[in-house]
Amino acid sequence: MPHLPPFRRLLRYAGIVILSWVGLSWFVVLVLRFVPPWTSAVMMEQRLDAVIHGDKHFQFRHHWVPWSRISPWAPIAMVAGEDQKFPFHHGFDFGSIENAIDAADDGKRLRGASTISQQTAKNLFLWNGRSFVRKGLEAYFTVLLELTWPKQRILEVYMNIAQFGDGVYGVGAASEVFFHASPAQLGPAQAAKLAAVLPNPDRFHVDRPSAYVLERSRWIEQQIDQLGGPAYLTSRQPPRDVHPIRRR
Repeated sequence: MPHLPPFRRLLRYAGIVILSWVGLSWFVVLVLRFVPPWTSAVMMEQRLDAVIHGDKHFQFRHHWVPWSRISPWAPIAMVAGEDQKFPFHHGFDFGSIENAIDAADDGKRLRGASTISQQTAKNLFLWNGRSFVRKGLEAYFTVLLELTWPKQRILEVYMNIAQFGDGVYGVGAASEVFFHASPAQLGPAQAAKLAAVLPNPDRFHVDRPSAYVLERSRWIEQQIDQLGGPAYLTSRQPPRDVHPIRRR
């Protein structure tokens, strides 16, 4: 093998590292298509933060619940409240991104435009915060999820790792903590209330709902009806009159 200049050797090693990381990350995503994730990056971050700050009152609650044991009202409530185009986009809602940018240009508060796929990628693999690096990695993992997982799997994982309260992660723990019921017993009103706190579960509370949470949960119930209920998740074509989604 001819002797390579230092710069070309550096490029070669960098290429090997990048290809190895891509292969490993895709392998992990492929495995998690079939194996329930036992935790997430966001869960580990919050647990570590509680240890560092010596929060003796922090209580972590989470357990995996498969799709078949979750009420059909829970997934449609998440979609109605967070990402109504979820069954039809490929990970990114470019219309909502454009609207958020236009609103920011008009001097309005910058709104989020993350899809459920993006939120799943962020919660599962990445850290909280705002940076170009994190958003780039979020986009990368979003593409991997969309290419590797069916939509039902993305939504199943999302419901199982989303935060619904202080130390309360996943629809299984949330159903038991807030409603003293199994996730299979959730009705549309209860599912809508869980979805209503998702924009900020540290600020909004399922068990102590503010006027905003109550109003938002009613709006989500209306959206569930407008979308056609749980059957919407298996629709082949999006309805023409999808209500403009309220983004966080």
